[in-house]
Amino acid sequence: MTPELAQVWLERWDAQQERYVADREARFAAIGEVVAQAVPDSPLVLDVGCGPGSLSVRLARRLPSAEVVGVDVDPLLLALGRAGYPEISRLVDADLRAPGWTAALGLDRKVDAVVSTTALHYLPKEQLGALYAELGGLLRPGGVLVNADNVLEEQPAVATLATALRRTMTAGGEDWSAWWRAVEAEPALADLVAERERRLGAHGGDHHLPLRTHRELLREAGFGEVGPVWQMGDDVILVAVR
Repeated sequence: MTPELAQVWLERWDAQQERYVADREARFAAIGEVVAQAVPDSPLVLDVGCGPGSLSVRLARRLPSAEVVGVDVDPLLLALGRAGYPEISRLVDADLRAPGWTAALGLDRKVDAVVSTTALHYLPKEQLGALYAELGGLLRPGGVLVNADNVLEEQPAVATLATALRRTMTAGGEDWSAWWRAVEAEPALADLVAERERRLGAHGGDHHLPLRTHRELLREAGFGEVGPVWQMGDDVILVAVR
């Protein structure tokens, strides 16, 4: 895949993602500031469920001395990121749900920060708890986990208002399904589309959990402090300190 072709699809990816995250660039910037404040010089940052590297590349640009490693299971998105974002140290092909997935990372030291954005809601509660425990084991003492995602609001009236707010603040244009249909029609991506279908099949569904459940799972995983640092409607950046 050429860098030029990758850039075309990465730009379209960013545009369609704006439909689902209110003020997406502000969210990225907030994550970058949290990480910048929390890590030492030349940090090691791990982006889990990184997709094509949207967050990874922004962190690499915000922290030029950092080693930024992304991990995802989607071969097509990883290929786009590898071709289009040379600033990322490396993008690793591994399934966060598979036992022993951390070995694929090839890390030679503890991680200073783990980040994620709009990814971990694909995991049900039990798998998310196990992942939090694994990530805690990768982090150095004092390291941070920064997870940005939509959380479940358990009060129905508030939930309705939060969802409505997000929808009024997100852009129109190409959506998720239309982006994937266009990708599937691109001859140059046919082999990657076929590999993705073979490996992943149908979308597994969402498992948005309330903030209190994230807190409980992170505490059980050994994190000392847990709390939100940024919120827009039901979109929250949650920080946990190891």
